[in-house]
Amino acid sequence: MDRLLQLEVFSKTAELGSLSKAAETLRMSNAAASRHLSALEERLAVRLIERNTRRQWLTEAGQELLQRCSTLLNELAEAEDAVSDRALSPKGMLRVTSSLSFAMIYLAPMLPAFRALYPKLSVQIIAANRYPDFIEAGIDVAIRTREHEPDSNIIVRRIGQMRRVLAAAPSYFARQGQPQHPADLARHDMLIYNLANDPYSLRLSKGNAAQTIRIAPTLDSNDGQVIRGAALAGLGILIQPLYIVQGDISSGQLVPLLMDWELPLLTMNIAYQNRVRLPAKIRVFSDFLVNHIREHSQPGIWIDAKERVPESFGAV
Repeated sequence: MDRLLQLEVFSKTAELGSLSKAAETLRMSNAAASRHLSALEERLAVRLIERNTRRQWLTEAGQELLQRCSTLLNELAEAEDAVSDRALSPKGMLRVTSSLSFAMIYLAPMLPAFRALYPKLSVQIIAANRYPDFIEAGIDVAIRTREHEPDSNIIVRRIGQMRRVLAAAPSYFARQGQPQHPADLARHDMLIYNLANDPYSLRLSKGNAAQTIRIAPTLDSNDGQVIRGAALAGLGILIQPLYIVQGDISSGQLVPLLMDWELPLLTMNIAYQNRVRLPAKIRVFSDFLVNHIREHSQPGIWIDAKERVPESFGAV
């Protein structure tokens, strides 16, 4: 029995959480998929997947094998890409992770046009504000706001820098008044994104002047959409990237404040694993995303977007 096919069945079963779904994806019967998985477990003399009538889960041995065989199968797919028409017409699954807000505002709206160009390429979006391990999570592309990666095997390509803004609902200002100076923020109800760098210290600048204000949260959350929803309801003042609340500001649901003071810019990057040859699916997705952001972002959100956004991400 084909050892590679056994690994493919195992990997796909772990990925989809179902042997029957793996069989369907690999275009084989459930019985054939079960035989391949059983043969793999018998050959390795270890149980890889535990299952009952309600669910299945990887054993410790299964988790270790999945990490190793995922790398092997990805490298094999890349080798096939190099000698097949997939380099021109990528196919398969592309796994992308980003914050929920970025996925809602940029990724989801661009997918119809992207899929029209690359109909054989499926996309999985993992919305997460923390940074999962590329290999363990099977991630192809990550949209991240940190400038440097601790892992030297991760390549970072800058999309650009974004403005951040302080804003609140008119109902909040009617109730609490509007701050006129950064120091006033210490006495206001603040809605804080708690995964930011030093989230309870707010740094603002105007010309040569700078202010650092310690703020206490009325609400803190690990997701920008929760912060936005609370601000729209009138709970307090948020500090968010402008792209998240630009529509709310344009509609008058949120009102920006202290606009003559600047918050530190937020850098947005595309990150992916360093490989001898950049897979076609990563290259075409990165190029498409960069162009989509440049063409569909409202003015003022990105700083020097035309200069900072690369025309194309070639093979690395």
